Amino acid sequence: MGIVNITNMCSHLQNASRARLGLTSLPHTKYNLAVALALHRAGFLAFVTRGGSHPPDPATIATYEPPPLTTANVARQRLWVGLKYSAGEPVLKHMIAITKPKRPVNASLRDLQRLCRGFDAATQRGLNLGECLILGTDRGTLEVREAVERRVGGLLLCRVGP
Repeated sequence: MGIVNITNMCSHLQNASRARLGLTSLPHTKYNLAVALALHRAGFLAFVTRGGSHPPDPATIATYEPPPLTTANVARQRLWVGLKYSAGEPVLKHMIAITKPKRPVNASLRDLQRLCRGFDAATQRGLNLGECLILGTDRGTLEVREAVERRVGGLLLCRVGP
């Protein structure tokens, strides 16, 4: 898995939210896309769309249709994500990579159940209010509560919280 891409994505999104950016771009890789969609499902991102080197118009983002992927433009594609804010404060304040390129951290289903309930497990502290864990499983990239619901364990990618 492209752990380096995910580690860079974590630091980039955390820095963008601290700088109060409304829109930022990431390299278009399948791992960045999977994590961005998981963050969108969890409610930390306003939208995720594919585009070129120039951002899409924020006024028409709901109807924005990205150009089709071809072999000529695939290398220049970016993921454009919209960051959410509540009462002027970023919804995504902390995004910390758990798995490092030289140190993968796996968790079993039992460990994930304990983490969801707020108890420490698998060298990780339990989740606080508003926090979530993103993990890579054989069924895709899921938030920890989705993984417990589907009864699968996996590779802990990052911890996201307000």
